[in-house]
Amino acid sequence: MKVGYRQLLDAANSEITTLGAAEVRDLADWGEIQLVDLRDRRELEREGRIPGAFHCPRGMLEFWIDPESPYHKPVFAEPRRFVFYCASGWRSALATKAAQDMGLDPVAHLGGGFTAWREAGFPVEPVSK
Repeated sequence: MKVGYRQLLDAANSEITTLGAAEVRDLADWGEIQLVDLRDRRELEREGRIPGAFHCPRGMLEFWIDPESPYHKPVFAEPRRFVFYCASGWRSALATKAAQDMGLDPVAHLGGGFTAWREAGFPVEPVSK
């Protein structure tokens, strides 16, 4: 194997912006960001999500960002700062790098992911099945 997941994460993290849970909470409270939850539906139903987050399964991100794609979602054309998160910050780091490479700007990710958010005691809303 030439490049493993750790090397991919290290490369992504060297080029993207990582925000802490408290900073993300403040930006969300001020309405300055669009949170994007990359976890799969089972994770959302089991654990809930950060209030106001838009759900985008990680496997669809590039297709939903690209306005040329038949799967494009208008939320990604809004002039907003996007902050991606997953469970622990791995998927969101790679997603943030991909989104940045595609020209989505500005973008960042929540370091430590949903786990860091929940451990900080910040609000979580349930997601129904």
